[in-house]
Amino acid sequence: MESLHIDLGSRSYPILIGTDLLSDATLLKKHVTDKVMIVSNETVAPLYLRKVIDALGNTPNEHIVLPDGESYKNLDTINDIFEGLLENGFDRGCTLIALGGGVIGDMTGFAAASYQRGVNFIQIPTTLLAQVDSSVGGKTGVNHKLGKNMIGAFHQPVAVIADMSTLDTLPERELIAGLAEVIKYGFIVDEAFFSWLENAMPALLKRDPAAIAYAVKRSCEIKAEIVAADEHERGQRALLNFGHTFGHAIEAANGYGNWLHGEAIGAGMAVALDMSKRSKLISTDTVSRGLALIQAVGLPIEPPASMSKELFLKFMQRDKKVSEGQLRLILLNAIGSAFVSSDFKEQDLHDTLENCTQN
Repeated sequence: MESLHIDLGSRSYPILIGTDLLSDATLLKKHVTDKVMIVSNETVAPLYLRKVIDALGNTPNEHIVLPDGESYKNLDTINDIFEGLLENGFDRGCTLIALGGGVIGDMTGFAAASYQRGVNFIQIPTTLLAQVDSSVGGKTGVNHKLGKNMIGAFHQPVAVIADMSTLDTLPERELIAGLAEVIKYGFIVDEAFFSWLENAMPALLKRDPAAIAYAVKRSCEIKAEIVAADEHERGQRALLNFGHTFGHAIEAANGYGNWLHGEAIGAGMAVALDMSKRSKLISTDTVSRGLALIQAVGLPIEPPASMSKELFLKFMQRDKKVSEGQLRLILLNAIGSAFVSSDFKEQDLHDTLENCTQN
């Protein structure tokens, strides 16, 4: 088992990465309180809920099984969690456990942030995307039809337990979607990791245990460093949104769940590469190298045919990174070097979106 540390003072917590961690009763019991609510979904619960219940031993617990999918990441579903907590008499001393992918983690975390003004929660991510990204850093929330993750809170878990054994049951499409967030880390801060991914991609796609373990560990290391430096995204943490402003627009415009989050981010990173080149920051060769890795993963490098420049602009103006009416984009100076920019030419953005939506 690997153990990383998110350094946030009194809110610091471990990220535990390994295999068969759900079978370790002592590991889970270290982080729970007197009563536990496990939140999962219809896909994950039949696979892993019993393991978590068994690991809790005599700790009183209940569970809620929600429908699966991004389309259910909304306030109506959050209310189902609240009803379960209230009906079963959970008080402020309880712990919530998020057992599932990014949707379950985000919703459970938001419920924990809101219930009785804040209770503890543990992330047990069961998808690659959740293990390398959404379970770490305390961003919680739900979607609105007008924008992704626009309703939420920063609320840190007390632990993240990433059992890589759960990836054995992950569908191929979900694995590929998770790799979008992995290669993002190479794009924004670590060219050496990007180079490693170029060589290791065949092994990752075959689910080689050593390759997957290193990809998860390095991704979490990078995110832990960034979150510790900028917990509430006032500066450096925005780099983690490389490709996301464009990708979130794709998700919101096309209906949540029609494209997986990682698929939308793959196309979004391709758009960001185009914008970086059009802004005279990177070369054509750099764009080609970036696109080659996105395609090697099996991710799209073009938005869906239904996207237009106008749709992109409409939803991007509702992005969380808009500040005082000014859109901020994450652009590249080079692979491994990203920055936040609000000082781009509007015409370059329009030209990029025109170019990327001419299918």
